[in-house]
Amino acid sequence: MGTFDFSEPFQAISLPVGDWVAVAIKWVVVNFRYVFQNIKVPIDFVLSNVEFGLRSCPPLVFICVLALLAWQVADRKTAIFVALALVGIGAIGAWPEAMTTLAIVLTSVLFCCGVGIPMGILAAQNGRFDKILRPILDFLQTIPSFVYLVPIVMLFGIGNVSGVIVTIIYALSPIVRLTNLGIKQVRADLVEASNAFGASRLQTLLKVQLPLARPAIMTGVNQTIMLSLSMSVIASMISVTGLGQMVLRGIGRLDIALATTGGLGIVLIAMVVDRISQGLGVSARDRANQDWLATGPIGLLRRLVPTKGAVAHPNRDSLSRNK
Repeated sequence: MGTFDFSEPFQAISLPVGDWVAVAIKWVVVNFRYVFQNIKVPIDFVLSNVEFGLRSCPPLVFICVLALLAWQVADRKTAIFVALALVGIGAIGAWPEAMTTLAIVLTSVLFCCGVGIPMGILAAQNGRFDKILRPILDFLQTIPSFVYLVPIVMLFGIGNVSGVIVTIIYALSPIVRLTNLGIKQVRADLVEASNAFGASRLQTLLKVQLPLARPAIMTGVNQTIMLSLSMSVIASMISVTGLGQMVLRGIGRLDIALATTGGLGIVLIAMVVDRISQGLGVSARDRANQDWLATGPIGLLRRLVPTKGAVAHPNRDSLSRNK
């Protein structure tokens, strides 16, 4: 038996965590790969339809729709910025790749919201679940994204669907954490007042807690979108197409023009989505309690086309004067 060397303690201590994980992943691949292949089906369905819709939409129609949306949720300056940014993406020759990246990001964010918001609500209402969930979120948020590319490829294969799954894992944490935080920050007296008026737990959640937590939840959605876009270049290593693939090809060929085009496209897409999602997170109080439908293009249309009850009778003034 050899003596323990205090100057080199780790020669005697060995913990082969990497080997254990490799054996576990191989066992899962051999026995449960069909389960993971079935998980791909709904993601593939959503991604294919979103990408088909974005790529088949004429660019000018898409730019107009997004500019009007930005005007509605934010203001006219944001709408002009969004329109110019989208025109810029088309002008640099990155429009098809940008639509593919946007489809991947939108699909990822959709699944992140579908999974993350209910998890955040449950964590806010159940302390034990919160304690279990917190280290898992810490692990997902801090582990380098390159690490889980290998098991994802072994379980799901390569391509855009695998890129969506990698992005979901990477971008899920903010939406869960901020939904949890937003609901916990709702004033206790408002919840008590809702309960005192006989509201059920579900009614209190839907009509008091979630509306008041909306700015925090939308901040979480915004952070999820930004993380999804930042993942596009890393995900291109597993054959995910789009702007990230342009950057990767540019690096591989030392083609600075191609890499710059892809990188600039990602930046512009990120700014467009960021401005629109920030506008969606503005609360009614920040809008001076103004009705959402009374602003933007919808508000302008309502002012130009008055409702039936608001139309003045042509003889109303003369009749009132005769009285």
